[in-house]
Amino acid sequence: MVTNLPAEAKAKWLKVMEAKTPEEKMKALEDFLSSVPKHKGTEKLRLWATRRLAELREEIEEKKKRKTGRGVSFFIEKEGDVQVVVVGPPNTGKSMLVNRLTGARTIIADYPYSTTYPVPGMLKYRDIYIQLIDTPPLSRDSVFTNRVIGLARNADGLLIILDATMDPGAEFNEVKEILREYGIILSKPAGRVVIEVSRSGKHGLRFTLMGRLLNATLDDVRKLLEEYRIYNAHVKIYGEVTLDDVEQALFENTAYKPAIVYINKADLVKDIDTVIKAFTSSCNLPILYGSAMTGLGLDKIGEVLFNQLELIRIYTKSPNTPPSEKPLVLRKGATIRDVAESIHRDFVKNFLYAKIWGKSVKYPGEKVGLEHIVEDGDIVEIHIRG
Repeated sequence: MVTNLPAEAKAKWLKVMEAKTPEEKMKALEDFLSSVPKHKGTEKLRLWATRRLAELREEIEEKKKRKTGRGVSFFIEKEGDVQVVVVGPPNTGKSMLVNRLTGARTIIADYPYSTTYPVPGMLKYRDIYIQLIDTPPLSRDSVFTNRVIGLARNADGLLIILDATMDPGAEFNEVKEILREYGIILSKPAGRVVIEVSRSGKHGLRFTLMGRLLNATLDDVRKLLEEYRIYNAHVKIYGEVTLDDVEQALFENTAYKPAIVYINKADLVKDIDTVIKAFTSSCNLPILYGSAMTGLGLDKIGEVLFNQLELIRIYTKSPNTPPSEKPLVLRKGATIRDVAESIHRDFVKNFLYAKIWGKSVKYPGEKVGLEHIVEDGDIVEIHIRG
């Protein structure tokens, strides 16, 4: 197991998972940490919990600032369909890039740390809206690191900006290492587990398998969750996972964030192909290059983000009406249940069947149930009782 936690700590962790506000989560996390024994097996967990407490304290301070109107807030409300945080070392051109893509009034200067607070902007790609957040530089000597990490942790994905005139490989490794130290990884794990705990009701444990368990059964997973006093939750399993992976998923100390890399200032480098070739050998993320100054390569960012975030567009309709122009934006692997819940929570309770036109069915208008997996571009018509 991950940490051999005592029963008291396992019970207290449930309170952390159930907490909704930063204040509730901080109090529950402090209580949990007080019950975690100090030994080698809990070192990483305790370090993560301590850092997470620091992030929560800053988040609470941000809320106070917004209420009183004093100072500049670092909190950015999510808008649009997905939120992508733009990160990178000093002077890589993040602010100019966000300005060119969205028209946001970012602070553009040729000296480091000119950006001292986040600035949002909206990028439209096809018929979805991607909120881009310009941020202060991410570096070890920055006073903003905790706050940038907090933004990154809450985002749907990351856009990493590097400087072609410097050493993109070294810059990328530094950014990746800082994120890793704070529990954010950029490489998609071979398998992952998502556990959505229900705070109220008696729904029981529900499992969605889009992969397989390597060394355990669903009954073993059920027993493990019950050790943590989790009796109502939706467990989603992607790829190949172990029972340890399931337990690890209970904790927030490692979060995968899909990301892409844009190497800026390519217009200032004579042999950019050599730079890109050298960088590609050390990076397994989608890589774009160009110039925020000239606009080179900016038109591809929306498409690559759409693919890397594994987004799909689902168009809903009522009987005898055309499909909606604005789609629901979900992730690959989403089911009719996810579509129904996105429309209205009562749609699942009163669900009869759904009709689908699109790639996920064999013929137009095929009837399907709640667990049917939808695909990009599907048109969905949900039928409910009453």
